[in-house]
Amino acid sequence: MDNGNSQHRATLRRIARRAMLERGLAPDFAPDAIAELAGMQAPAAGDGTMRDLRTLPWASIDNDDSRDLDQLTVAERLPGGFVRLLVAIADVDALVGKGSAIDGHARTNTTSVYTAAEIFPMLPEKLSTNLTSLADREDRLAVVIEMTVAGDGSLTASDVYRAAVRNRARLAYNSVAAWLDGQGPMPAPVASVPGLDANLRLQDEMAQTLKAFRHEHGALDLQTLEARPVFDADEIRDLEVEEKNRARELIEDLMIAANGVTARFLEARRLPSLRRVVRTPKRWERIVEVAGHLGEPLPPQPDPRSLAAFLTRRRVADPLRFPDLSLTVIKLLGAGEYVVELPGQAAPGHFGLAVRDYTHATAPNRRFPDLLTQRLLKAALAGSPAPYTEDELAELAAHCTQQEDAANKVERQVAKSAAAMLLASKVGQRFDAIVTGASPKGTWVRVFHPPVEGKLVTGFEGLDVGHRMRVELAATDVERGFIDFKRVV
Repeated sequence: MDNGNSQHRATLRRIARRAMLERGLAPDFAPDAIAELAGMQAPAAGDGTMRDLRTLPWASIDNDDSRDLDQLTVAERLPGGFVRLLVAIADVDALVGKGSAIDGHARTNTTSVYTAAEIFPMLPEKLSTNLTSLADREDRLAVVIEMTVAGDGSLTASDVYRAAVRNRARLAYNSVAAWLDGQGPMPAPVASVPGLDANLRLQDEMAQTLKAFRHEHGALDLQTLEARPVFDADEIRDLEVEEKNRARELIEDLMIAANGVTARFLEARRLPSLRRVVRTPKRWERIVEVAGHLGEPLPPQPDPRSLAAFLTRRRVADPLRFPDLSLTVIKLLGAGEYVVELPGQAAPGHFGLAVRDYTHATAPNRRFPDLLTQRLLKAALAGSPAPYTEDELAELAAHCTQQEDAANKVERQVAKSAAAMLLASKVGQRFDAIVTGASPKGTWVRVFHPPVEGKLVTGFEGLDVGHRMRVELAATDVERGFIDFKRVV
């Protein structure tokens, strides 16, 4: 066990790189990709055939330290109570060609991997944070997803096209959320762009309307606790919970709508698509059981509307414990996956979002499925055949699902090692906990303060996801990311 405080970050970085290799992910770019990158000195230039939308008050909203900016948004109020929403997506394919060395690295990892100690970007930072990023006050090429939304949140029209755009304000989630909620001042970049304040409030209004429409049709409103390590220099000091806020929800709701438009656009043009699906939950009976313990009946067959209504009631009735219930439901719903939808076929849909048409298209700097979808969109716009065969798409769908799972495991591994560092001095202390996983491989619990997960090594008989108990910290192992608890009465 390593809890030398001056070596925390270095230890986690070593663990992260080891975990990347063990999971079949490449932590570094190969020499041919580096050589290819050296020849890229400027953003992609337009060819004069695309629209010029650079004068619109586009803005990005992301984490405070994010520079790999994938999306810009803007809104326009129309007559009759309609609103036009535009989402600009970075045209990564304009510089990262299919079959290039850099594309090969992206295809191998399929995603950026974010760990507490080090970020392993899917694309070289020279691209993702500069040349292909929708960077602050820079002209860039984009694929624009246009949506016309009615007052009830339904989409009445949509389109996809290429355009030149310019980010007028690089904004951060927390400051925008505080301003929208009336808890903080207007962010300085907002004040510097005429009309941007009213535009962002219109976007927020429409995001709330879109969300309400989805929830009426059974979309699930879930809230989990994502804890990230807080460092003081190179020493880990605490775990900080990163909660949803109004600005995060604004972007999330607009991206969900844009991804749906993308899927339908490809379907209408008889091109295949890589759909993001969450199948009907196999452990629905356990979800019914969890709800029953709370005095809430659910139907015996999976029904997203009933589950959504139950979750809404529980959020109001017990907001403090709602993240724990959300985590239980998420575990029982099962993981998302990528599948191919061919023209004339129907993919399973996304149970959690209560939508049939859904893809990933809005983060091509960070996710390979989005870059792949961008190439399909550009083929559709050009009237060209799909750039991938059906067999290639099927292989890529399975590979992207597999690598996403591998990346998640790397991130969890490093997060657990960081948590083990923080808890190393607390062996023997007792905590309230909830079961987050139960299978023949073991039973896992999450303690509430600090919010960390570990394995229950004794007293796990008869427990299932959602059960609560008192546990004692038995041991930690930083290298393996092990945190062991035992049940106490």
